[in-house]
Amino acid sequence: MNNTTLLDGLFKQSQEKGKEYLIYLDVDRLIAPCYDAVSQTPKKPRYGGWESTGISGHSIGHWLSAAATMYTVTGDERLKEKVEYAIDELAHVQSFDETGYVSGFPRECYDKAFSGEFEVSNFSLGGSWVPWYSHHKIFAGLIDVYQLLGNQKALDTVIKLSDWAVNGSKNMTDEQFQRMLICEHGGMNEAMADLYLITNNRSYLDLAIRFCHKAVLDPLSKGQDELEGKHANTQIPKVVGAAKLFNITGEQHYRDTAIYFWNRVTNNRSYVIGGNSKGEHFGPENTEDLGITTTETCNTYNMLKLTELLFAWEKKAEYMDYYERALYNHILASQDPDTGMKTYFVSTEPGHFKVYCSHDNSFWCCTGTGMENPARYTRSIFTHDEQNLFVNLFIASTFSSEDDQIIIKQETSFPESNTSKLVLEKASEDHFDIHIRIPYWAQGDVTVLVNGNTIQTSNQNGYLTISNQWNAGDMIDITLPMGLHIYQSKDEKSKVAFMYGPVVLAGALGREQFPETDILDDHQTLNNHPLINVPTLVTEKDLTEWLKPVEGSPLTFQTEAIGQPGNVSVTMIPFYALHHQRYTLYWNLMNEEAYKVKLEQTSTEVDRLKKITIDSLQPNEQQPEVDHAIKMDNSNSDYFNIVRTGWRDARDGGFFSYEMKVEPDKEMYLVVTYFGGDRELWIDGKAYPRDFDILVENTNIAHQFLEGKNPDTLMDIVYPIPYELTKDKDKIEVKFESTEGKIAGGVYGVKIVNEHV
Repeated sequence: MNNTTLLDGLFKQSQEKGKEYLIYLDVDRLIAPCYDAVSQTPKKPRYGGWESTGISGHSIGHWLSAAATMYTVTGDERLKEKVEYAIDELAHVQSFDETGYVSGFPRECYDKAFSGEFEVSNFSLGGSWVPWYSHHKIFAGLIDVYQLLGNQKALDTVIKLSDWAVNGSKNMTDEQFQRMLICEHGGMNEAMADLYLITNNRSYLDLAIRFCHKAVLDPLSKGQDELEGKHANTQIPKVVGAAKLFNITGEQHYRDTAIYFWNRVTNNRSYVIGGNSKGEHFGPENTEDLGITTTETCNTYNMLKLTELLFAWEKKAEYMDYYERALYNHILASQDPDTGMKTYFVSTEPGHFKVYCSHDNSFWCCTGTGMENPARYTRSIFTHDEQNLFVNLFIASTFSSEDDQIIIKQETSFPESNTSKLVLEKASEDHFDIHIRIPYWAQGDVTVLVNGNTIQTSNQNGYLTISNQWNAGDMIDITLPMGLHIYQSKDEKSKVAFMYGPVVLAGALGREQFPETDILDDHQTLNNHPLINVPTLVTEKDLTEWLKPVEGSPLTFQTEAIGQPGNVSVTMIPFYALHHQRYTLYWNLMNEEAYKVKLEQTSTEVDRLKKITIDSLQPNEQQPEVDHAIKMDNSNSDYFNIVRTGWRDARDGGFFSYEMKVEPDKEMYLVVTYFGGDRELWIDGKAYPRDFDILVENTNIAHQFLEGKNPDTLMDIVYPIPYELTKDKDKIEVKFESTEGKIAGGVYGVKIVNEHV
């Protein structure tokens, strides 16, 4: 990465915009939660959004990694100065805790965990929200600053912090430690593995191994896919850490885990842009369920890290095929080129739009990885060892070898053109092999000319190999035959996307009923914003007969008037270039006969429900529940494969509640989704009936008893809300409350609507 520099082009422009945001951010505000955590007065107030919640402190870790990396690839001294100041500040904060602790939240949650007696759930440990996940970012940031900038104080600080973790957890039994790992903990195994490689301190390697979550990693190592229903980005960093542990230990089960997981996610659980998950969770394999909360950007950041590790083991083109697809169509597409703001989810809902963070009041997880992404564009363009240079990506850039004996410039405007030129600016009769990736999307033979001449090449693992004695001035011209092709979804033949080479084309659908702004503090504010009608593409012709390039506009295509209803023509452009307007990635493509059948089967009820919905949430999904101010006692949640969704209940006198939006001047209705097969639950030989009360604003509005009369399906029950409970309010509390010996729920969905359904 340090040896590659971007030249003018798409990625250089995006890198510069990302750098602007890193320079804009105020280190004192990022570190403010760390001062608060040790009862010291910050120099400036903390930022808003997640930095004003229990996950505070993760952003300074991301920023350290991003700024250190950006400095190495741009040499901007402003970044180095800010990084050095941030390290000084963290070391100062650390001095207030004799254990070496430094983080953005108080230490008490860890003190509880280290005692062995602690509460834990998927996203809570010792009463704190995902503490190890947030803390991991500081570990990683300090390690990156040392590795990239050689900052000794960063290393000293992370060693003290790691010694705190080692000493604090040493008395935990393996069972207690594994139970702690139920809560999302980021890439702590990766961080400890990295620190072991720096220090050769065996205690850090031992801790890295302890941080491997056996309940998830063991099945993967045996070729068992148990990912359905699991929070996706909780799992990916665990596998990245496992891959690094293979590099250290050579233990085959770590390698098996990483390769199997990568194959399952990229081949069976990803969308056309290379991202994965819906509502942050893995769904059933070989499905591409469309929606607004699909393809969390953090996930793809971590999948690219994993891909790099696998490619280092075996130089296979399929790894870089995926890397290229995800890099262009998700990572590059996730940053607003105007403001530098980042996406959390990337919607696949037809007719929706991208939503970006605000500058000062978001700081989502994907704001953090989004800070890092533009600094990482150079990472895999070239891969080099003593005898081999791999050209993996066709991005304008310059590569210099570690010993500075080889300098190669890649001149290209790809993907706007289908050619790339490699110019050896420095070489001294060196004999080595240059390997050029043959992309999966190539529509014909990839051709290469060396100094204008056709030469002998070989093909291995999807790379053309040129073996030669190279001199300064040698040139390699590469031609990559590109063309339009159809991406067919894994779950429905008529649901397709369109690509040109590696580039996903999105339908540019304009700004009809567009929100006032798509840059928001809360990324879910517009989840129920009105959609628009998206045409179905109806034709009997082949793709290139009805989708044509627009002359004078590179990578812009226009359909014939095949959009129905209304004989609509649609413009398609690269998804990475589409911002601040509505779009569609997936289309229904069918012939006339199939379209007629579809019209007959289409119901207006789904459209009506979207129109009348004021607020909705999905239980068991972290972010929707946090955003709706969940409160709970003796409550459980999980995912149920039969109906492919999550649930929450409360038992034996427990409850759970949410804050839900309402309209103050209309009658409101509460719609609750249940599983029709739910009935009494037997626990330790005792039957617990599902018999509970539903309260709005602490007023009982309904009593519900579930008897299991509708097995294998979900059902909605509508409860009118008395007008006096919503009058002059924009939010209400909805509570599901059990009594002793009974269960409230499971609840599989909650909606507020303004018409009876």
